[in-house]
Amino acid sequence: MLKIRLADNRSAFAFLLLALLIMMLALALFTSGCLGSQRDHDLPQADGLSTPDNEYPRVSVLADDLEIPWALDFLPDGSIIFTERPGKVRLIDDKEGLLPLPLATLDDVTNLGEGGLLGIAVHPEFEDNQFIYLYYTYRNGERLYNRVVRYTTADRELTGQEIVIDLIPAGRIHNGGRIRFGPDGLLYVCTGDAGEPSLAQDTASLAGKILRLTDSGSIPEDNPLHNSPVYSFGHRNPQGIAWDEHGRLWATEHGPTARDELNIIKPGKNYGWPVITGDDTAESMESPVIHSGWNTWAPSGMSYLKGSVFFTGLRGQTLYEAEVLVLEDESISVELHEHFADEFGRLRDVVAGPDGNLYMLTNNRDGRGRTIDGDDRIIRINTKLL
Repeated sequence: MLKIRLADNRSAFAFLLLALLIMMLALALFTSGCLGSQRDHDLPQADGLSTPDNEYPRVSVLADDLEIPWALDFLPDGSIIFTERPGKVRLIDDKEGLLPLPLATLDDVTNLGEGGLLGIAVHPEFEDNQFIYLYYTYRNGERLYNRVVRYTTADRELTGQEIVIDLIPAGRIHNGGRIRFGPDGLLYVCTGDAGEPSLAQDTASLAGKILRLTDSGSIPEDNPLHNSPVYSFGHRNPQGIAWDEHGRLWATEHGPTARDELNIIKPGKNYGWPVITGDDTAESMESPVIHSGWNTWAPSGMSYLKGSVFFTGLRGQTLYEAEVLVLEDESISVELHEHFADEFGRLRDVVAGPDGNLYMLTNNRDGRGRTIDGDDRIIRINTKLL
């Protein structure tokens, strides 16, 4: 009888254990479904880039099933030109929508880790010169580098590559990559430390910097460091830049694990990496306007619109809005707001369009996100309804 009771008890225990495991699995599936449901809902497809009276839904999809889109810019006619990290430049035509064929495929792009075809910028006088600028990673023997190149557009193709700046140190991580023309008509280039923190403090190196160049790649006479493209240094991995209406240059910065930063960039200044991060201070080094503390934004592209700096979060999976406040002592502060938290996954870039709306890229296919049908996407946000 004792043996029978033990067997019965063991059977009962096994049954209870099995039931418990089934309940835990069901709970996990239910929870993951709930967490994922925000991203699994269908978004309305946009009718195009032009709609009468700008009457868009709050969010709509301009393009989907993309391959790691990294940056976008607008052509004068309102069309969107954008990069996909494996090496393609693509176009969303103002009237025809997403063109099936790329404008260019760069065969020498090395899509490795965080590298690949990254930033894109349209020349401010595009109607006169048809220039498009790209930032990408390539391999030269055993070494990786980043470079900025210039193309001319003709018949929906990019032709005649010209090198603007070359031999920017690259690596599997921390390649920077954002390029933008400033209100001064000059080209600003964000570079990462390529995984070698000491390079950020070396003003002779192009790594860990924000660079400032003419549109042909020469060094402006009023750059802060003599005969150098370096505009600011001490950066770990800046991936977003934007100017406000007062001409202040803002930049996002990836911190180590956390302590991601939003900075105001001043010419010739040292932003501290790897000596200081977050609230740390040191002589002759700049501290951020705000940082993420022990949270992680993993901030990337950014844009300025109507008194706020908007920037995307990769790991943060949120569109952050830093409302700019000028205090009584004329110092600058921000009030941080969050939009679309966990709704679309990893967010790579956000750009204010000529219509006053925001255009945002997802990056769930970059190897670090959870993909769903439709990834990756370009999403239009109606700022009237934000």
